[in-house]
Amino acid sequence: MPIKILIADDHPLIAEGIKNTFENQQDFKVVGVVNNGKEAILFIEKNLVDIALLDINMPIMDGIECAKKIIKDFKYIKIAMLSMYQEASIIKNLIELGVKGYMLKTIPSDELLMAVKKIYNGKEYYNSDITKAIINGDNHSNSLNTFSKKSPYLKQLTTRELEIIKNISQGLTNTQIGKQLFISPRTVDTHRTNIMRKIKVNNIAALIRFAFKNGLTS
Repeated sequence: MPIKILIADDHPLIAEGIKNTFENQQDFKVVGVVNNGKEAILFIEKNLVDIALLDINMPIMDGIECAKKIIKDFKYIKIAMLSMYQEASIIKNLIELGVKGYMLKTIPSDELLMAVKKIYNGKEYYNSDITKAIINGDNHSNSLNTFSKKSPYLKQLTTRELEIIKNISQGLTNTQIGKQLFISPRTVDTHRTNIMRKIKVNNIAALIRFAFKNGLTS
């Protein structure tokens, strides 16, 4: 069964371009294209949707309010934001809310396909510009004492896991990290899961904040 995708974007040309990315792809099916969050909710009430791709800035009901409503009332639907906003505070708030992906609209088509598939399979996805925005936001908001208190969880991490954290914080994908460390993307994913368990976080944004606060980003 193809992944059922709903696109919410008030710019018709952009919405059409996003839709075209999924055309002729047997693993994906765009079941609806709407102009705002309210229309998205009305569509979801009457149709089966696996993933909602939401813009942030939309009339009547924006993507943030729409995401809150979907997470509250339609927990089986996974949400990914597709926007041009790169403000760290917005991104982190959405991730903490329960959004599973955040990508810029400049994302290449093949990366978008990969991201949607990962999100559908229960993972999270933030493209490299988003991870950089999160790091830069933390860098701006933290004082000179950022590294004064190291996490006790650091002692539980292996040398390889520290390498993985550094590469994740630099916005590299599992495939890119695997090539750099001469391991498979599946092995990278296993390390990522183990790292998140050890440092007691449940999303990549929190992992990146951990990396920055503990001096692991460079």
